[in-house]
Amino acid sequence: MPTTLPGPIDPPARLLMGPGPIGAYPSVLRAMSAPLVGQYDPFMTGAMSETQELYRAVWATGNEATVLVDGTSRAGIEAAIISLVRPGDRVLVPVFGRFGHLLAEIAERAMAEVHTIETEWGQVFPASVIEEAIVRVKPTLLALVQGDTSTTMLQPLEEIGEVCARHGVLFYSDATASLGGNAFEADAWGLDAATAGLQKCLGGPSGSAPLTLSPRAVEVVQSRKKVEAGIREPGDPSAADFVRSNYFDLGMILDYWGPRRLNHHTEATSMLYAARECARVLLLEGRDAVIERHRVAGAAMLAGVQGMGLATFGDLAHKMSNVVAVEIPGGVPGDAARQAMLEDFGIEIGTSFGPLHGRVWRIGTMGYNARKDAVLTTLVALEAVLRRFGAAVPVGGGVEAAADVFAVSSAPAGDGSEEA
Repeated sequence: MPTTLPGPIDPPARLLMGPGPIGAYPSVLRAMSAPLVGQYDPFMTGAMSETQELYRAVWATGNEATVLVDGTSRAGIEAAIISLVRPGDRVLVPVFGRFGHLLAEIAERAMAEVHTIETEWGQVFPASVIEEAIVRVKPTLLALVQGDTSTTMLQPLEEIGEVCARHGVLFYSDATASLGGNAFEADAWGLDAATAGLQKCLGGPSGSAPLTLSPRAVEVVQSRKKVEAGIREPGDPSAADFVRSNYFDLGMILDYWGPRRLNHHTEATSMLYAARECARVLLLEGRDAVIERHRVAGAAMLAGVQGMGLATFGDLAHKMSNVVAVEIPGGVPGDAARQAMLEDFGIEIGTSFGPLHGRVWRIGTMGYNARKDAVLTTLVALEAVLRRFGAAVPVGGGVEAAADVFAVSSAPAGDGSEEA
């Protein structure tokens, strides 16, 4: 027994303006404090069904197999890959940032034969380059990040599904950092599987991973189905090449979320409430309106940092709407400046990884924080910190440039949660 016990949890006030996580919508936090019920209580199963229907609208899909995986966004990624890929299958991963490398590693751990193609960080892949690699590699699955926050690039997906369908390849995309703030059309773009997290544009906490599977992907999952002993009933399948993870076996997860309600794990009730509210808030504001709000807030932040004379990283024509990479000015200690933003203003911005570590800051405008006051407050603080560290930035240049973007926009300046 410790000699003294800590007090109740009491985190400091923070404005999270990095690449994620971000501050949750107030109604999401309220939803998480709702009373718990049993996992088979009619209220609970009803909430699960409601959440499925909400996320079909978020993903723009009619997929019956639209569920949550209990865990962070990486849990959704692992569930999708390990359930769709058999040992020895070929997987193609186009890598344009850190999280492409993550998809490749997870596929390797699933014992796939992994092939990668790479492009310079700050760029994306033309569809023709991906198709050439598909023809050469002949993969079972193409695994492709949509928005990679390490580089802030948004990979176009619109043409990829047709390419994959033409060559008989399953198409999976990780939309962790992009869903809700950038266009995503699961059915229209021919996705077979997609996963996300709540902690970016969806405006919630990390800990639940929305996932959707096409009927073609469900066929693969069902062909590997194995119901565990203790709940197995006569006639239940037991495939020889079953999924090698119990927790991430989508066949069993689909049975848990489906009409059979076959026990798999105890649903994370408070995270279900959070995920449900994230989707409800988004759809209440309107999916297109939320995407437009992210576009405007991102454009204002971009204009603001450029108005201070700061350079940005990467191909801006393919930048995610919800995060910008800012080149750290010469002579400014990047980590010390970030610390000053946090300690003096309570604002968090991000560093980056790999070749960009220490070279750029990543500033996010997403979810609840994709709003005018958050953008302008961040720019005021950044200007003050830069001037303190000796950078020559124009007084008020960032705020004025950002305010001009908001002034000509038809999108609301708020966070979209007024009626939530």
